[in-house]
Amino acid sequence: QVQLVESGGGLVQPGGSLRLSCAASGRIFSFNVMGWYRQAPGKERELVAHIVSHGDTSYANSVRGRFTISRDNAENTAYLQMNSLELEDTAVYYCYLRAMGMDYWGKGTLVTVSS
Repeated sequence: QVQLVESGGGLVQPGGSLRLSCAASGRIFSFNVMGWYRQAPGKERELVAHIVSHGDTSYANSVRGRFTISRDNAENTAYLQMNSLELEDTAVYYCYLRAMGMDYWGKGTLVTVSS
């Protein structure tokens, strides 16, 4: 079993920055994908970014150039650096880990962008 714990959400003004962390624990296979989805009020959950264990990354068009995903394999932790935040980035951000055909999810952390 794998457990994921997110941290780093909060309230920020437009143009500001936040850094989310996702710490994984449990039985973690060396090859895996970690990433972030988000769900805004009244909208479907959407993929924000993901990073493969060897470092390849992928981003949603809406965040490319503003968000950066990274990971520390030794610590089984993924990070999402979010810069130039916009009102539309307001959502609950969920960390996930995919390995051996299984998906694991964190409980989510709220990011609110508001002036």
